[in-house]
Amino acid sequence: VKDPTAVERANLLNMAKLSIKGLIESALSFGRTLDSDYPPLQQFFVVMEHCLKHGLKVRKSFLSYNKTIWGPLELVEKLYPEAEEIAASVRDLPGLNEFYEYHALMMEEEGAVIVGLLVGLNVIDANLCVKGEDLDSQVGVIDFSVYLKSDDDIGGKERNVQIAAILDQKNYVEELNRQLNSTVSSLHARVDSLEKSNTKLIEELAIAKNNIIKLQEENHQLRSENTLILMKTQHHLEATKVDVEAELQTYKHSRQGLDEMYNEARRQLREEAQLRQDMENELVVQVSMKHEIELAMKLLEKDIHEKQDTLIGLRQQLDEVKAINMEMYQKLQVSEDAMKEKNEIISRLEDKTNQINAAMKQLEQSDKDLLTQTRTIAMSFVKCASNEAQHQYKLVKDISF
Repeated sequence: VKDPTAVERANLLNMAKLSIKGLIESALSFGRTLDSDYPPLQQFFVVMEHCLKHGLKVRKSFLSYNKTIWGPLELVEKLYPEAEEIAASVRDLPGLNEFYEYHALMMEEEGAVIVGLLVGLNVIDANLCVKGEDLDSQVGVIDFSVYLKSDDDIGGKERNVQIAAILDQKNYVEELNRQLNSTVSSLHARVDSLEKSNTKLIEELAIAKNNIIKLQEENHQLRSENTLILMKTQHHLEATKVDVEAELQTYKHSRQGLDEMYNEARRQLREEAQLRQDMENELVVQVSMKHEIELAMKLLEKDIHEKQDTLIGLRQQLDEVKAINMEMYQKLQVSEDAMKEKNEIISRLEDKTNQINAAMKQLEQSDKDLLTQTRTIAMSFVKCASNEAQHQYKLVKDISF
């Protein structure tokens, strides 16, 4: 008869193999980042939780029995933070028997095999959010129908493929819709800019029409003046003609005088015609000069506005510079007062230093005098001691004799 715990370990190991294999294959065929709602990923977590809770010792508490897997996991994280060393050290992990029975899956070779199988999950990209999840709830039930192949499963895979293709088409349509929305937004912005430019052009057209009306009025006025000048010229010519006829009748007898008068009249007529042509040319020149003057006035007004803006900016900068100069002047006054105080303190310190130097010189002089007196006393004492020694030597010598 086989050991039931060995059968449980073998079943859990086989389920772990099937779960990891199915998760990897489905993830590669899915071709996207997995989330927590993906069914094969949920079944993988359920199988792993069963594996971790196999043979887990029941921790006694005051109210009830508690069977949790967080104790060994915290111990693994505390003792072996390097993920690469877990597969090699899980078998000999010290203190693991504190949480598991001797026949548990994590205490046998099946645990090391499962750890090796978990290495293949590096090819999967998953996005999991555990915030708000109840991780202390009951262990889920393993759905064996996921790992049993049938015609329905094949049809389900085909449906999954079709769903994946539909999702791809949906993503493509959404991306295309996003691009179209951005294009529509850019077109709306362009339409707005065109409407603004059209409004500006309409305003400029209205201004140009007003200018044309003004020029037409000025042209009409100039034509009226030209007509008046022509009428005056014709009147003058008629008067001249009358004078010529009178002179012609008066000087009928003198052909030469008549010819001269006639030539003079023709010359005056040519001069009047030339004067009229010159006045018309001058009128055209004045009209063109007026247009140029208007254009120059517009440019001058624009330049004046720009210079006014520049002058305002320069005045603001001048005010800022004045404020900065006033602040710097105040700081200079404060620093000058501080310098005066420091100079007074320095002068007082120099006076004290001079007094201390004088006192030091006096002390040095007194020390020299004291040293001289001490040396004199010492020399006299030495001489007295020498004389006393000689005297005692003589006494001792006399006594010995």
